[in-house]
Amino acid sequence: MSSERSEYREEIAAMGVALRLARRRQGLSVQALSAKSDVSFGLISQLERGMGNPSFVSLQRLAEALEVPLPKLVSGVANQDALVVRRSERRLLPFSRDEPESRQVVRELVTPANQSVLQVIRSTVPPGFSNEGRAFRHIGMECVVVESGSLVVVHGDRRVELGVGDSMTYECSVPHWWANTTDAPAVVLGAVTPFEI
Repeated sequence: MSSERSEYREEIAAMGVALRLARRRQGLSVQALSAKSDVSFGLISQLERGMGNPSFVSLQRLAEALEVPLPKLVSGVANQDALVVRRSERRLLPFSRDEPESRQVVRELVTPANQSVLQVIRSTVPPGFSNEGRAFRHIGMECVVVESGSLVVVHGDRRVELGVGDSMTYECSVPHWWANTTDAPAVVLGAVTPFEI
């Protein structure tokens, strides 16, 4: 693949991210944006996945429908604050349906929701929590840092108790689980990437 073609694909991918962010910020589905902009559902879907070859007219219609200046959309910067997540805007990740509310871990995504290379999650782990019977296992690396309280991390056969300021980094392909054995909540910052070293 030529470097020019590779650069073109990167530009389309960046524009697709900006398009998706702007659409979500407006609270529009792909179908609603299609109707509002008179641009086909298929083209919008392709663009958001970093594919396609949009015409100038299509891009202009999308920018107007999203109330975003066309140069910002095309340059892949639909909002200058797209990389900023305010505390009040943090996305809550889904709860487990197996536990009562008082035993749920509250997980807040502190990185932009569209970020797939790195996610930072702030978890508030209630007293007495354990997911020992439901260990996690997936591809990636994770680093956790305890901000307050304490946390037990079990990674394969290794069990480590972490206190305030302690951290642990581990491969996520090995089964791992957490527990809070104290009577106070623990607050944990975790950074996850889909790559393993």
